Amino acid sequence: MHREDAWQILLDYTQEERTRKHGIAVEAVMQAYARLLHEDEEKWGIVGLLHDFDWEIHPTEELHPMEGSKLLAARGVPEDIRYAILCHAPFLGLEYRSTMDRAIYACDELSGFVIACALVKPDRSLSSVEPATVRKKMKDKAFARGVRREDLVNGARDLGVDLDEHIRFVTDALKPVAHLLGVNP
Repeated sequence: MHREDAWQILLDYTQEERTRKHGIAVEAVMQAYARLLHEDEEKWGIVGLLHDFDWEIHPTEELHPMEGSKLLAARGVPEDIRYAILCHAPFLGLEYRSTMDRAIYACDELSGFVIACALVKPDRSLSSVEPATVRKKMKDKAFARGVRREDLVNGARDLGVDLDEHIRFVTDALKPVAHLLGVNP
């Protein structure tokens, strides 16, 4: 599978710009981790790009991402990519089979949370986001209310990285695509 194919799937199933931007953000972070770990950047990026492709048509835990996985299978998406996408949903209780499975869980919510932190900065800049900024916002239950804080912590733990290092890594990985996300690098 190639990135262009994944992008077309995302376009076919999403209408909301924020869903597409989130896919681009998680794609960038997954690719950065793949580079760091000497893994397949395109494959890892595709997992990031597609992980929420079905959210608009299946916006409940009962359906997303299980029903989406069926749609991907019908479009010929490889099993390891589909399985990793399922792993971003901790409520499914799946066992990780690969580092890619761990990485998508670790990168999904944190990518969105870091961008939210940047958007409330006066300069709307990722450069203004530090681990301390993110940790402080994690304590504010009203901020990015939909993000489960335990997923941020557990994702880093499951990936085997320190949370502050993970926050810094995610923030840096987002900078090259910042112009596509509505924030400054």
